[in-house]
Amino acid sequence: MTISKPRGTRDFLPEETARRRNVEFKLREVIQKWGYGEVITPIFEELELFTLKSGQGVIGELYNFTDKGGREMTLRPELTAPVMRAYVNEMQSFPRPIKLFYFENCFRYERPQKGRYREFWQFGAELIGSSKPEADAETIALAMKMISAVGIAGDLNIGNLSVLRYLLAQITTESAVSDQIMRYIDKKEYENLDIYLGELFVSADLIDKIHQIISLSGKDGFEAVKRARSVVGDLPELDTFEKTLTFLSAYGVTDYTVDFGVARGLDYYTGIVFEVYADGLGAQKQICGGGSYKLISLFGGGDVVSTGFGIGFDRIMEICDLPAEKPESVVLITKPQTQINGIEIAERLRPFIAVLTDVMGRNFKAQMEYANTVQADYVLIVGEKELESGLLSLKDMKSGEQVSLSLEDLILKFS
Repeated sequence: MTISKPRGTRDFLPEETARRRNVEFKLREVIQKWGYGEVITPIFEELELFTLKSGQGVIGELYNFTDKGGREMTLRPELTAPVMRAYVNEMQSFPRPIKLFYFENCFRYERPQKGRYREFWQFGAELIGSSKPEADAETIALAMKMISAVGIAGDLNIGNLSVLRYLLAQITTESAVSDQIMRYIDKKEYENLDIYLGELFVSADLIDKIHQIISLSGKDGFEAVKRARSVVGDLPELDTFEKTLTFLSAYGVTDYTVDFGVARGLDYYTGIVFEVYADGLGAQKQICGGGSYKLISLFGGGDVVSTGFGIGFDRIMEICDLPAEKPESVVLITKPQTQINGIEIAERLRPFIAVLTDVMGRNFKAQMEYANTVQADYVLIVGEKELESGLLSLKDMKSGEQVSLSLEDLILKFS
């Protein structure tokens, strides 16, 4: 009987794994230079952690289960809530801002499609403790720098939910109502939005203002803010938004679209929101999303603002052209009489280069063929003559050049 992998999951073979590690390394290299520290949270959490954040409706998308102690648990569907839970449990006394990043697998029970899997990987960051425009700008700039580092030119769209929330506050104080309106806006279901607003007896003037705001976008961010002021007046949040755009310019982030219709569809976002899109992914073209939010109080902490983002690592891999970085390797060829010596030589060389030794009992010719098959950079022949002379034969498999070197000279060559 053959057992297949579960639907929506993948096996990563050595070459693809090496490619993924290369991309992961480049993302890590950027974020660590910005002073962010890595956190790792459990692969499963209490179910309530995610229903508190996203509501009971999210359960249908989860791999949830009851453990042997009768506790309701779930495999994590995302990483922001676990990191906020970890903050409340263990990091509230840390000096602020707290800058964290993570790279882990997550699980959602949904229909698999291109760039979307039931087990997927997320690379993200959270900046905890600052509501300043400097924090918003740093988070957006960091996301764009990471995406650029792996050779992807993302299309950045920036919004500010404080403007929409100002208008929604004139309609209702019920979060369930405002959340529904935000969902219609996020999914661009404007006909349903109008029907719903009509059922709430919202004035035609206010409906018109909402439509003006959600349709307001432009490449000139400051002009877009100016147009927003003509609709809602001189909100302090718009001044803060302009400061964020100014800081972004200092980071060299100038190619973006300000879009007040970016809603993200999640009720915990408070101000800045942003999304990054890339070609080559079809309808699922978003590769990064984030913004400023308040979740910590929901999990028993204080009223602390955070700004963060998540990068869809699997979607990045769909369009990233970075190859696997294969380390230099040498196949060490021995005879039965020189196997022990070969192992000892391999141990001396492995701190400097990948060494493959024969464990199949192959003859000389078969070992050479194996070196070609695995595309080794070098072949090192350890025969009786080589051991007697103290000079080992090293063949460059690309150039065909062959030289005789002592073990000490080999170590110097590869170190």
